[in-house]
Amino acid sequence: MGTLVGHLAPGTVLLLGGLWQLFGHIRLFLLRPSSYVAPVWFPARGVRHLELIWLAISALIDILAELFIIPEKHRPFDADGTIPSANLHHFEHTTISLAALVFRRRHHRHGQGQGHQAAAHARRGVAAGGRVVIIVAVTLATTLLLIAYPRSVMASLVRSASLVFQGIWFIATGVMLWTPAFIPKGCFLNSEEGRQVVQCRTGEALHRAKSLVNLQFSWYLTGILLFVVVLYLQMAKLYPEQRYVPVVKEGDCSGVRFSIADDHDMEIV
Repeated sequence: MGTLVGHLAPGTVLLLGGLWQLFGHIRLFLLRPSSYVAPVWFPARGVRHLELIWLAISALIDILAELFIIPEKHRPFDADGTIPSANLHHFEHTTISLAALVFRRRHHRHGQGQGHQAAAHARRGVAAGGRVVIIVAVTLATTLLLIAYPRSVMASLVRSASLVFQGIWFIATGVMLWTPAFIPKGCFLNSEEGRQVVQCRTGEALHRAKSLVNLQFSWYLTGILLFVVVLYLQMAKLYPEQRYVPVVKEGDCSGVRFSIADDHDMEIV
């Protein structure tokens, strides 16, 4: 993951997935606040399993990229069939993506797997920098909380917002650290174990770089909190609460059937 593409690709997946979940949870809660239960995934109009398909495709692309695109020689093994030392972290990332893909298949069939997805993000997050571990800890904590309290809309919103935050942080980290023009003053890109890493020449430059990271982290956190509040308020105007009243039909009601759709079957427009 120590490349620009290695950050942009998973960052985009996390960002879009987080926005989709955030929109879905807010919409479902606004329409039926009294009966709200957090679903594992949200069906889409036209392609019902779009979210699951998107996650599966992204995992496959990530596996191919880690094994054949990102490595310098564009092959996972040496000529003698062994794994080069420079490719070991690529195999680690591939194993995580493969496990996530298997659990997403199980997720598709049984409606489970949020905990494993959050754990996968956590293990990949350690490689991306210390700050993202904080965000991932929030994602994992709220995921476990939703297992015990599936009616908690606050836990759903915090979890979705944390996924958005992870995506933004991955993208920002990739751009800031692997674009020479954005590397902090006094720091430089250096080749280490077959990949590019950022190193600083002096302790002062390192301290300045860490301070900039802390500032950016705070700015992004504040911006995401404001975005969630504004999104909720704007969606509240578009999706008023659905109230159900008894339906009365005069005369013989034999043969007449009424049904109420399940909350999980509500498609996102």
